[in-house]
Amino acid sequence: MSQTAAMDIEEIKTYLPHRYPFLFVDRVLEIDLDKKKIRALKNVTVNEPHFPGHFSYYHVMPGVLIIEALAQASAILSFKMDGTQPDDKTVYYFAGIDGARFKRPITPGDTLILESAVIAEKRGVYKFAVKAFVGDQLACEAELLCTMRSVPQSSQ
Repeated sequence: MSQTAAMDIEEIKTYLPHRYPFLFVDRVLEIDLDKKKIRALKNVTVNEPHFPGHFSYYHVMPGVLIIEALAQASAILSFKMDGTQPDDKTVYYFAGIDGARFKRPITPGDTLILESAVIAEKRGVYKFAVKAFVGDQLACEAELLCTMRSVPQSSQ
Protein backbone atom coordinates (compact mmCIF):
# COMPACT_ATOMS: atom_id res chain seq x y z
CA MET A 1 0.00 0.00 0.00
CA SER A 2 1.53 3.29 -1.10
CA GLN A 3 0.12 5.71 1.42
CA THR A 4 1.74 9.04 2.19
CA ALA A 5 1.71 10.98 5.41
CA ALA A 6 -0.46 14.00 5.99
CA MET A 7 0.60 17.28 4.40
CA ASP A 8 0.57 20.61 6.21
CA ILE A 9 -0.13 23.97 4.57
CA GLU A 10 3.52 24.64 3.73
CA GLU A 11 3.84 21.39 1.78
CA ILE A 12 0.44 21.96 0.14
CA LYS A 13 1.72 25.30 -1.18
CA THR A 14 4.51 23.44 -3.02
CA TYR A 15 1.83 21.54 -4.97
CA LEU A 16 -0.70 24.34 -5.55
CA PRO A 17 0.04 27.78 -6.99
CA HIS A 18 -3.02 29.24 -5.22
CA ARG A 19 -2.63 31.65 -2.33
CA TYR A 20 -4.97 33.54 -0.01
CA PRO A 21 -7.80 34.18 -0.62
CA PHE A 22 -8.01 31.38 -3.19
CA LEU A 23 -6.20 28.49 -1.49
CA PHE A 24 -8.95 26.14 -0.25
CA VAL A 25 -7.03 23.12 1.08
CA ASP A 26 -5.80 23.56 4.65
CA ARG A 27 -4.45 20.05 5.27
CA VAL A 28 -4.11 16.73 3.48
CA LEU A 29 -5.19 13.92 5.79
CA GLU A 30 -4.05 11.04 3.61
CA ILE A 31 -3.10 10.07 0.09
CA ASP A 32 -3.24 6.48 -1.12
CA LEU A 33 -1.37 6.31 -4.42
CA ASP A 34 -2.27 2.63 -4.98
CA LYS A 35 -5.98 3.40 -4.70
CA LYS A 36 -5.51 6.83 -6.36
CA LYS A 37 -7.38 8.61 -3.55
CA ILE A 38 -6.91 11.67 -1.37
CA ARG A 39 -8.65 12.99 1.75
CA ALA A 40 -8.10 16.62 2.68
CA LEU A 41 -9.82 19.28 4.71
CA LYS A 42 -10.85 22.88 4.44
CA ASN A 43 -11.79 24.83 7.55
CA VAL A 44 -14.58 27.28 6.77
CA THR A 45 -14.25 30.54 8.69
CA VAL A 46 -16.48 33.61 8.87
CA ASN A 47 -13.66 35.97 7.86
CA GLU A 48 -13.40 34.55 4.32
CA PRO A 49 -13.82 37.33 1.75
CA HIS A 50 -16.87 35.87 -0.05
CA PHE A 51 -19.12 35.77 3.01
CA PRO A 52 -19.97 39.50 3.33
CA GLY A 53 -21.41 39.52 -0.20
CA HIS A 54 -22.87 36.01 -0.48
CA PHE A 55 -26.12 36.05 1.47
CA SER A 56 -24.87 38.62 3.98
CA TYR A 57 -27.77 37.75 6.30
CA TYR A 58 -26.95 33.98 6.21
CA HIS A 59 -23.37 33.07 5.33
CA VAL A 60 -23.19 30.18 2.86
CA MET A 61 -20.04 29.08 1.04
CA PRO A 62 -20.66 29.40 -2.72
CA GLY A 63 -21.00 26.06 -4.48
CA VAL A 64 -18.41 27.03 -7.06
CA LEU A 65 -15.85 27.44 -4.24
CA ILE A 66 -16.72 24.00 -2.86
CA ILE A 67 -16.01 22.58 -6.33
CA GLU A 68 -12.78 24.60 -6.46
CA ALA A 69 -11.67 23.12 -3.11
CA LEU A 70 -12.35 19.63 -4.47
CA ALA A 71 -10.40 20.45 -7.64
CA GLN A 72 -7.44 21.70 -5.61
CA ALA A 73 -7.36 18.44 -3.62
CA SER A 74 -7.59 16.54 -6.91
CA ALA A 75 -4.67 18.51 -8.34
CA ILE A 76 -2.49 17.57 -5.36
CA LEU A 77 -3.38 13.92 -5.95
CA SER A 78 -2.49 14.05 -9.64
CA PHE A 79 0.85 15.78 -8.95
CA LYS A 80 1.70 13.19 -6.27
CA MET A 81 0.75 10.35 -8.65
CA ASP A 82 2.93 11.81 -11.41
CA GLY A 83 5.78 12.57 -9.03
CA THR A 84 5.85 16.20 -10.20
CA GLN A 85 5.13 19.67 -8.88
CA PRO A 86 3.64 22.67 -10.69
CA ASP A 87 5.84 25.36 -12.18
CA ASP A 88 5.30 28.79 -13.70
CA LYS A 89 5.12 27.33 -17.23
CA THR A 90 2.01 25.21 -16.69
CA VAL A 91 -1.50 25.54 -15.26
CA TYR A 92 -3.82 22.78 -14.08
CA TYR A 93 -7.21 23.56 -15.65
CA PHE A 94 -10.78 22.33 -15.35
CA ALA A 95 -11.81 20.55 -18.53
CA GLY A 96 -15.30 19.69 -17.31
CA ILE A 97 -17.64 19.34 -14.36
CA ASP A 98 -20.37 16.71 -14.51
CA GLY A 99 -23.19 15.77 -12.17
CA ALA A 100 -22.51 18.41 -9.52
CA ARG A 101 -25.02 18.09 -6.70
CA PHE A 102 -25.18 20.15 -3.53
CA LYS A 103 -26.82 18.40 -0.60
CA ARG A 104 -26.43 20.84 2.31
CA PRO A 105 -25.19 24.39 2.83
CA ILE A 106 -21.65 24.97 4.08
CA THR A 107 -21.48 27.67 6.75
CA PRO A 108 -18.75 29.22 8.92
CA GLY A 109 -17.51 26.79 11.54
CA ASP A 110 -17.89 23.77 9.25
CA THR A 111 -14.93 21.57 8.41
CA LEU A 112 -15.18 20.27 4.87
CA ILE A 113 -13.67 16.84 4.30
CA LEU A 114 -12.63 16.71 0.66
CA GLU A 115 -12.40 13.30 -1.01
CA SER A 116 -11.19 12.67 -4.53
CA ALA A 117 -10.48 9.47 -6.45
CA VAL A 118 -9.15 9.06 -9.96
CA ILE A 119 -11.65 7.12 -12.06
CA ALA A 120 -9.87 7.55 -15.42
CA GLU A 121 -6.71 9.04 -16.91
CA LYS A 122 -5.88 9.36 -20.57
CA ARG A 123 -3.15 11.48 -22.18
CA GLY A 124 -2.84 13.76 -19.17
CA VAL A 125 -6.58 14.31 -18.69
CA TYR A 126 -7.76 13.07 -15.31
CA LYS A 127 -11.34 12.25 -14.35
CA PHE A 128 -12.06 12.38 -10.64
CA ALA A 129 -15.04 11.32 -8.52
CA VAL A 130 -15.20 13.94 -5.77
CA LYS A 131 -17.23 14.35 -2.60
CA ALA A 132 -17.27 16.91 0.20
CA PHE A 133 -18.58 16.02 3.65
CA VAL A 134 -19.34 17.88 6.87
CA GLY A 135 -19.02 15.20 9.50
CA ASP A 136 -20.76 12.20 7.98
CA GLN A 137 -23.18 14.33 5.92
CA LEU A 138 -22.59 14.51 2.17
CA ALA A 139 -22.46 18.17 1.18
CA CYS A 140 -21.44 17.98 -2.49
CA GLU A 141 -20.53 15.44 -5.14
CA ALA A 142 -19.43 15.69 -8.77
CA GLU A 143 -17.13 14.33 -11.43
CA LEU A 144 -14.30 16.63 -12.49
CA LEU A 145 -12.12 16.56 -15.58
CA CYS A 146 -8.77 18.32 -15.20
CA THR A 147 -5.67 18.67 -17.36
CA MET A 148 -2.32 20.41 -17.44
CA ARG A 149 -1.65 23.03 -20.11
CA SER A 150 1.30 25.24 -20.94
CA VAL A 151 1.02 28.91 -20.06
CA PRO A 152 1.45 31.17 -23.09
CA GLN A 153 4.82 32.90 -22.72
CA SER A 154 4.82 36.64 -23.24
CA SER A 155 7.22 38.10 -25.77
CA GLN A 156 8.57 40.86 -23.52
